[in-house]
Amino acid sequence: MVRVKSSKLILGCLATVGLTAGAATVHAEVDRDAIAERIKPIGQLCLVGDDCGTAAAPANGNGEAAANGIDGGDIYQRVCMACHDTGAAGAPRRGEEGEWSERIDQGWDTLLEHAIVGIGAMPARGGNPNLSDEEVAASTAYLLEPVMDVPEIEDEAAAEDAPADEEAVTEEGPVEEEAEAAAVAADEAVEEEAVEEAATEEAAAGDDEPAWADIDGEAIYNQACMACHMTGAAGAPRRGEEGEWAQRMEQDMDTIYDHAINGIGAMPPKGGHANLSDDEVRAATDYLVEPVR
Repeated sequence: MVRVKSSKLILGCLATVGLTAGAATVHAEVDRDAIAERIKPIGQLCLVGDDCGTAAAPANGNGEAAANGIDGGDIYQRVCMACHDTGAAGAPRRGEEGEWSERIDQGWDTLLEHAIVGIGAMPARGGNPNLSDEEVAASTAYLLEPVMDVPEIEDEAAAEDAPADEEAVTEEGPVEEEAEAAAVAADEAVEEEAVEEAATEEAAAGDDEPAWADIDGEAIYNQACMACHMTGAAGAPRRGEEGEWAQRMEQDMDTIYDHAINGIGAMPPKGGHANLSDDEVRAATDYLVEPVR
């Protein structure tokens, strides 16, 4: 009787240990999922030439969706907030009527034009050339809502693409099909020629160019670095100011790249944009020091 009870007791303990281990495994997996959700990136870098577009959420920060379906509040948070929430480089802050009083007298059309083509220290489209005119208009409307009446924004592109009536939509005949096929063939020929030309240039360049030579450093600088390195915020050396770069440029470029990637002083690693690759940071750094290098 003692042996039987002991065996049952041992088997019961082993079963309990197995259930506990299984529960711990499930708990660990849940924890890993929760951690991944907490640390996932809040956005991504979009370079010139990329077909990135913008995320069109159903509503902006005030819970009011734009008339054309573009979320101006979301675009503002990602592109405009760094300056227009802080007043960096003299940017008028959102909701501060005193800073907007003279500007709103110019009217909506003029303010929108400034947002699209740039004015003063503000680059065109807030430094994001991939934004469409409609997206800039939506984010500008969100910026100005607290201080002026903004017009309703219509999706002009959609209106232009829509047929006037059903009779305007016709089926393609043989002539149209042949013309389309010829156009496709011509595009393919141009594309093949461009690929061959690029391969030839790459072969001619050899190993002299760095791996990040084809990355658009200017676009990355405009989105990730300009707010500080154009205004001198937090003691950042300004682009093109030789006196502010004199001692720094006495270091070799590998050291300067390392500071840009890993951070130094008040500057966080990668300028606070953890999603940038090391090569993207090096490309932006090359553009930053180009005038004084």
